[in-house]
Order: sequence, then structure tokens, then C-alpha cells
Amino acid sequence: MNGSPQLPEGLAERLSEFARSSAGTVVIGVAGAPGAGKTTLVEALVRELSGGIPDVEQRRFAHVPMDGFHLSDRELARLGLLARKGAPETFDAYGYAALLERLRSPRTAVVYAPGFERTLEQPLAGDIPMFPAAKVILTEGNYLLLDRPEWQEVRSRCTEVWFCEPDDELRVQRLVERHIRFGKSPAEAAAWVRDVDERNARLVQETKARADVVVRPAWN
Repeated sequence: MNGSPQLPEGLAERLSEFARSSAGTVVIGVAGAPGAGKTTLVEALVRELSGGIPDVEQRRFAHVPMDGFHLSDRELARLGLLARKGAPETFDAYGYAALLERLRSPRTAVVYAPGFERTLEQPLAGDIPMFPAAKVILTEGNYLLLDRPEWQEVRSRCTEVWFCEPDDELRVQRLVERHIRFGKSPAEAAAWVRDVDERNARLVQETKARADVVVRPAWN
């Protein structure tokens, strides 16, 4: 997503308080519809809170996304789900929950999390190092509040889950732009948003009431 968020007042302070007061590692989830700006928001928070610590291995705040738990296109094709890529059942939710549980446990060595390469539209194993110094881990994804057993496992690993809710028209516009930026034609991008992303967005919107905090960032 292009642009940067104007961080809602109090979010950075809330995370700092978790870092000060919690004995163990805290996982804070950020949910929201496709294109809501979850990643941009989380990255802005981590940047602000870690700005004075140049050594990444010593930072107390870290980011691990849900997107690394996309199933591969080959597996989605086997399951008959390739045309629905991005829907809840196209992720390894139990694997995601297991990683969050591992990150919550005491760590003396780096834990590697999977990332997601948008130019390939594929997950990448061992892409994100999570160092033992990280005491507050922010994780973001669409379905953290979904009322299904596998996603309840994810929610149970989070101390809080926030819901990111920007202006909806702008969200859709930026989502189309993102698809174009990563290789779809304008017509393909608009069709994918209409037929796939917005179907998922309606499902995600229904989970908003379960959030601990609703975040409404403004975008530059």
C-alpha cells in the first residue's frame, strides 16, 4: 500500500506499556479486510518504537505477518482452491498458531518465520528472523478474529487483537492499485478485488465486534 499512516493517538504508548509490564513475550494481532493497511500500520509502529536501536537483534518490537502461511499455488491447485487464493481456507492457520505459540515461549535463539513474496505471490520459508530480544511481536492478517476452530487457535495466542478500519472507498482503491503494481492488468485487478477480495472483506468485517481495539488510521 502506498502512503504512510497517521498513527492513531495512544497505540505506540500502549505497545510500550506492554513491553514494560509483561513478564514474557506479548503477541498483538492486527486484523482487517484486504487492503486495510494492516502491514503499513504495523511497520510504522515498529519503526517508531525501534527508531533509536540500530541493531535489529536488540529491538524489543518485531513484526511477523500472516501472509507467510499462504498455501503454495501447487497445494491450492491440488485442493481446488487456487481461484479463491486469500480465503480463510487457503492458509495454514494451525501452523500460524504454532509459530505464535513458539514466539510466546522463552527463546534463547532466533526463530525463523515465513515471509511472502508478492512478485511471486508465494510464501518463503525461513524469511523473517525473530530475535530473542523481541518482547512485543505484532502480527497482522485478515482472519485473526474469525470464529472457526483453526483461527480461534490463532486468536488464543494473542494478548490483544486490534481491528484496522480505514475509509472503505480508499481501501478498495489502494487494493486495486496494489494488484496492478504486482502484475495484474487494471481489468484483472478490478475483477479480482470485486470477486475475491471483497467477498473476503465482508467476512472479515463481521469479526470486528470481537476486537479489543478498533483502529482508524488516516492515510497520507
